[in-house]
Amino acid sequence: MSFAITTVNVNGIRAAVKHRSSTNRGLVPWLAGAEADIVLLQEIRADEDQARDALAPVLDDGWHLVMTESVVKGHAGVGILSRQAATAHRVGFGSAEFDGAGRYLEADFDIDGRQVTAASLYLPKGAAETDDPKDVAKFAEKKRFLDEFGDHLTTLARRRRAVAVGGDWNIAPAEADIKNWKGNRKSPGFLPHEREWVDDLLRSRGWSDVVRDLHPDQSGPYSWWSWRGKAFDNDSGWRIDYQLANRRLAEQATRAYVDRADAYDLRWSDHAPVTVVYG
Repeated sequence: MSFAITTVNVNGIRAAVKHRSSTNRGLVPWLAGAEADIVLLQEIRADEDQARDALAPVLDDGWHLVMTESVVKGHAGVGILSRQAATAHRVGFGSAEFDGAGRYLEADFDIDGRQVTAASLYLPKGAAETDDPKDVAKFAEKKRFLDEFGDHLTTLARRRRAVAVGGDWNIAPAEADIKNWKGNRKSPGFLPHEREWVDDLLRSRGWSDVVRDLHPDQSGPYSWWSWRGKAFDNDSGWRIDYQLANRRLAEQATRAYVDRADAYDLRWSDHAPVTVVYG
């Protein structure tokens, strides 16, 4: 039996469910036709009561939710929707600085006798290397996150179960992952040390970028486009939403796709859902 995991940055759960539902392409209609068994959510930007209220039609239909909100009201927040209840879940990765920031959540599942861990990640965007104090602080914050989270991923990859970490990584690993990579060589999300960090995960720490592995020669598939200008219409996007799987799970990946909206005004987030089918 195959199962599917989707990751999507909802850009505010209440907006994704309510304010954009007039397009009939809001989160609730999308879920009704989704292939996913597990949906990793990022940027919920609501407390749990607000999120459960927004997702009431989905939860009434049998979906289960675990989530963690940020200590900063209206910021970040990650969650996991699933067709069957998680057997356990864990908030954070043992970081005194980041575990309360609503950026990481793991959940365990028993799927047809297979033990699977799925994790939702919202990695800090960071900033370019400038002398501006705000940029300096954001750059340093992301570097600290990468250092701590990299250690956690090294341990997580070795678990004797299938593991997928999906989310908004806020790092495009390669030139093929940005339409305008030449113009973004000094932009956060495409800085050399960020790309080297992802490369190290793939080369040395037991992880596979399963979307890229299944689309080795394709530009993209992009998952984020700015709301501004003609970025979406021109498909001038970034591939910053993806799933890394440990070796036990990566060998089971059979299909991966981005559910890109048919038109700009049918979008319910500036990110598109990214699905991987494992079987």
